[in-house]
This record gives sequence, C-alpha cells and structure tokens, in this order.
Amino acid sequence: MNAEKVSCTLPGVELSNLTPSKFNPNSSVVWFHRKFQVPLCSHTYTKCEASGNSGSNSNNFQKLKLDGPIQSRGLAGKTFCSVGICTDPLSDNECHSHVEEEKVGVLLLNLGGPETLHDVQPFLYNLFADPDIIRLPRLFRFLQRPLAQLISLLRAPKSKEAYASIGGGSPLRKITDDQADALKSELEAKKFPTNVYVAMRYWHPFTEEAAQQANRITKLVVLPLYPQFSISTTGSSIRALQNIFREDKVLSRLPVAIILSWYQRYGYIKSMADLIEEELQNFNTPREVMIFFSAHGVPDTYVVDAGDPYKDQMEECIYLIMQELEARGIENKHRLAYQSRVGPVQWLKPYTDEVLVELGQEGVKSILAVPVSFVSEHIETLEEIDMEYKELALKSGVENWGRVPALGCTTSFITDLADAVIEALPSATPMSTFSANTSSQQFDRDPIGYAIKIFIGSFLAFILLLSPRMLSALRKPVV
Repeated sequence: MNAEKVSCTLPGVELSNLTPSKFNPNSSVVWFHRKFQVPLCSHTYTKCEASGNSGSNSNNFQKLKLDGPIQSRGLAGKTFCSVGICTDPLSDNECHSHVEEEKVGVLLLNLGGPETLHDVQPFLYNLFADPDIIRLPRLFRFLQRPLAQLISLLRAPKSKEAYASIGGGSPLRKITDDQADALKSELEAKKFPTNVYVAMRYWHPFTEEAAQQANRITKLVVLPLYPQFSISTTGSSIRALQNIFREDKVLSRLPVAIILSWYQRYGYIKSMADLIEEELQNFNTPREVMIFFSAHGVPDTYVVDAGDPYKDQMEECIYLIMQELEARGIENKHRLAYQSRVGPVQWLKPYTDEVLVELGQEGVKSILAVPVSFVSEHIETLEEIDMEYKELALKSGVENWGRVPALGCTTSFITDLADAVIEALPSATPMSTFSANTSSQQFDRDPIGYAIKIFIGSFLAFILLLSPRMLSALRKPVV
C-alpha cells in the first residue's frame, strides 16, 4: 500500500462548514444515496492504491437501496471512495492463511451485448425494461414493459446495421471473459486463489445465472467494470443483485464486499496515461494533438434530480489522468464530451458530436479520442467512435485522427483490479434484505388488474411513440 494520508470517520459528519477547493488533493468526500451515507473518507491522491479502516463501512453499505433518488451535496471535485477502497487490508501472512480457509469469489459486472443480429431486439428490450435506464414516475411505472417493447422494436433495425458493421455482434462477452481469466491468474499469482464469475445486466450470462454459482463460495467481492459510478450502470446491476440475494436464503447470508467505483485508483490512472502516451507517438507532432475524452452520457435529470455522482466522478477522473500526463511532461490541451445520447430529453453536455464540429471549426488538425468510461471494446467504441465520430471529425476539418484502445487485459490494469479485490475482502458482510414492490409481486396479488394496466399502458405508449419527433429520436441505434 502506497498512501501518504488516509483516514475514515463515522457516518453522519456535517459537511456544511467544509469548503474544499475543487481537486484539492486533501479534500474530504462523502457519497450519498437516498438515506444512506458512505463514511466520510479523506485521502491524498499521490499514488494512493489502498486506504482506510474497515470498521463499520461494509455494514453501512448494506443499507444501500438503489430504487430511489440519490441525495447529492456538493459533490463536484471530490473523491468517491468505494467500499473496497476504504478498508484496511490484512498483512500478507494474515490474508494468505485466511483466504486458504475460504472459497473466495469475484463477480465482474458488465452491461452485456447481443452476440448475434438475432439477439439485438431482445437485448434492447431488456435494456429499456430496466427502470434505472428509463426512469418513469411511480404513477406510470406500469408503462415500463410496454414502452420497452415498442422502443426495442423501433430501434432494432438501425442497431442491427450498427452491429453488422462490427462483425455481426458485440465482442463484449469474449473480452469480459478474457478479463475474468486474466484477473483470476493475477490473483493466483498474488497467492489469492479465487473463482471469477461474469454477470451481464442485459444479456447472457445474466446476473441471475452468475449468482447461482455463488453458492459454492464463502465470500464474494463484487467488481463492476465501470470505473465511475452511475445509477444506470453500477447502480442498476447492484439493485438487481440485491433483489436476487434477498430472495435466496443461502445468498442472503453470504459475506459480500462491493466496490462502487475505482476511477481514482492510481493503477487505473497510470494505465490510461500509458495508453494515451503511447498513442500520441503515432502523430507527426504529438504536442499539437488535442486529447479528446469521450464518455458515455446519461440524461441530465439523473445528475440534477437524482443526484447521480457520475458527472463529478468523470470530471475528477479526467483531471487525475491529465495530472499524471503532466507529471510525464505531456501538456497537451484536452476536452471532455459525452456521447451516445438518445431520445428527445437533454443529456449531459457538451455532446461529443457537437464538440468535434467546433474543434474542426476552431482549426484543430489532430485529435486523439479517448473512450474514458469504457474498459472493453464494444459498439460505442468500434462503431460510434471509430466510424461515426471519425467521419464527422474529418468532415469538420480535422486532418489526423487517432483513438486510444480500451484497457481490455492491459497488465497494469488487471494487476490494479486484483489489488482492489484483495483490499475489499476485509469489508465483506452479508447483504441486508429489503422489501421491493416488484412487477411480479403486483401480478401475484392482482393478475387481472395488472393485465389491465399493461394493456392500457401499451395503448398509451403506442400513441406517445407515434409522434414524429419521438419516432425520429428512438430510431437512432443504441449500444
């Protein structure tokens, strides 16, 4: 562990009198989710790979419920410590002897993707049926599935074209499987033998499928393959996992440590900086290249109304990467923009396509695109960035285009993930149960009433989607 300063305090600390400056390396931080509060954690960035005191952190985390809005308070410029980060690892001897007595598992969470063109429409249905993707008011929750069905049918043709252009399906499952194998090997090399499982949110192997394998282990570390936390990615996957564990007597007693985000880990920052530095050398004049970070967007309401910390975490992530590059003497200009927006609502700005046009008009001739929120190649890197955005940039006046590859199985990246898993183990504790008013429960109580709601919802959704503006927006391909 290489950290200059680490401390954790009890939850409920009043922050009203704290006014840390943005990106202050000694700033205090806290992450809120509904009525839950992760303990305040203060740290120094300088190559801080592990930190804290496990204390009551993991117990508090189990109160997390992802079916309600996050309450945000002054999150800009602050570090969001994951449960795994805010722990105090055991010594090597203690850890090794402890793990040998246990069967430890690691669950990698990812989005998933259609493996064939035939899979595209059902994959899209699974995506849009998730209430963390389309957040309807409680009064209109019964519209969720009818809307998902209609949207997926409208989107499928364009999305099939996009997947066809990259080989007929998403490579995400194979890449994630390769990452799982590499992580397992790295943990074994560190004397931490583990079983590593893959859980996809919207396609095979589904979270439910992967969770069934967890009954063979005695402790589980959940590692989302999303560097930054968002309601729509990590939040959605954890909510699904909580529902599964809540309904299973064995799993509900399984000690679990969940790593919420890891964008601030030095191993990740260094790995990203290494790739950027390497790709810059492919340009004739590396110092003149604009480093263009393109992150996946989310609807603006997620941040403004629901308190999603994604935007703040993304901005700090870019700051830390550029800080690492500057330490190496790389002082290129950079921009951050958000891609993949869909529908008529406003998403996080600035938009990637609009910024690329602006850069071309401003006379920028060389751009290095960095897909900062993706650790695996998939439709949004291979088609959206490599094809759509490259073509747009060249038409707008940019002459030289390059793109940093996703981290994939980069050795330094996998090594850091292994370290994160080891550091998280001491915080594992059984997941708490909580009640959830699911659609299946509604159907069991009142099947006729539920069927009427679905019928009415289907009709209203069909009328809504007939509007020309909505039809145009919803035909744009997605993931």
